[in-house]
Amino acid sequence: MSSRKIPTSRSLRIKVGLTIGDPSGIGPAITVKAINRLTGSADFLVIGDIFVLNKIPGFSSLLKKGIKVIDLKNINRKSFGFGKIKGEYGRASIEYLDKGLELLKEDAIDCLVTSPISKEAINKGGFKYSGHTEYFVKKTKTKQAVMMLLNKNLRFSLVTRHLPIKDLPKALNPGDIFEITRTTCLSLKNIFKIPRPRIVLCGLNPHASDNSLIGDEEEKIIKPAVKRLKKIFKAIDGPLSSDIAVYKAFKGDYDAVIAMYHDQALIPLKVTGIATGVNITLGLPFIRTSPLHGTAFDIAGKHKLADPNSLISAIKLAVKCATNR
Repeated sequence: MSSRKIPTSRSLRIKVGLTIGDPSGIGPAITVKAINRLTGSADFLVIGDIFVLNKIPGFSSLLKKGIKVIDLKNINRKSFGFGKIKGEYGRASIEYLDKGLELLKEDAIDCLVTSPISKEAINKGGFKYSGHTEYFVKKTKTKQAVMMLLNKNLRFSLVTRHLPIKDLPKALNPGDIFEITRTTCLSLKNIFKIPRPRIVLCGLNPHASDNSLIGDEEEKIIKPAVKRLKKIFKAIDGPLSSDIAVYKAFKGDYDAVIAMYHDQALIPLKVTGIATGVNITLGLPFIRTSPLHGTAFDIAGKHKLADPNSLISAIKLAVKCATNR
C-alpha cells in the first residue's frame, strides 16, 4: 500500500484531534510518543487530562513545541493509578470522545484519532457499548458504518464485529453484506483514492462450504449479496475460502477483503504486521482511526514498553484520508 507524504505547509496542515483513551491504559504514553515523532507533520490537539499526561516522559517537550491540550480535568488525582479498570476511567474516556465530536462539529479539527478504551471500564461507567465504533454510530446516527482493519499489507472490512462464534450464522444476511461491501468500495474510491477497487468476500465455512457440503450460508446468504454487488461494481469476487482470499489479497490481487467475522480478519492482520495495524471507521461523517491494539493494562505505567507504532500509523492514515477527502 502506497502512502502519500503528509503535507507540511502550515496552510495545508491537517488538524488532528487525539484522545488519550482510557487514562489508566497505555493511551497517554503512546499519544505522547507518537506526537513527539510526528511533530511538524500536522497540527495536533490532544484531548485528555494534563494530570495524567504529566506523568509521561516527553510530555513537557510537547508543550514546549506548542502542542495544544484540552484538559477535561476528569480524573481523581488522589486515587489515580495506571493499570486499573474503573468506571471512573471508562466515563473519562467517553468524555474525551464527546469532546472530539464537539470539535469536529465546530471544524476545530479535521479528523479524530482515538487511543484504546476499555470495554469493561466504559460498561462499569454506565455506557453499554462494545467499543468506539458502536458509540460513534449511535452518537452520529449513522445508518451504515463499517469497521475496516488494515496494515501495510492487507485491508479487511468486517461484516460482524464483537460477536460470539455461535451467533454468527443467524447474524449474517444478504442486505448487511451488500451494504458493508458497498460502503467499503465507495470509501476506497473517495478517501483512499483507488479508482476501481478490487474486493473479495470470504466465505463463512471452511472451503467456502464446498458447494454446500460444509454448511449453506455461502449459497443462501453470501452469494445473493455478491450477485447484487456485481451489478454495481464489476471487480467483486467471492465467496472464496478465507485462506485463499487472504492469500490473494496479500499478493496484491485485491484492495480489500470482506471478512464475515472478527478473527477472520484479526489473525492475518496481526501475523502480517501488527505494528502497522490501524482501525478506521468507514461511513461516518468524519475520518476516525485508532491503533490495532487495546489498553494493555499489564504494561500501563511502564512507559518505556508502550509501542506507539500502531498509533503513528493511525495518525498517518487519518491525515492521508482527511487530505484526500
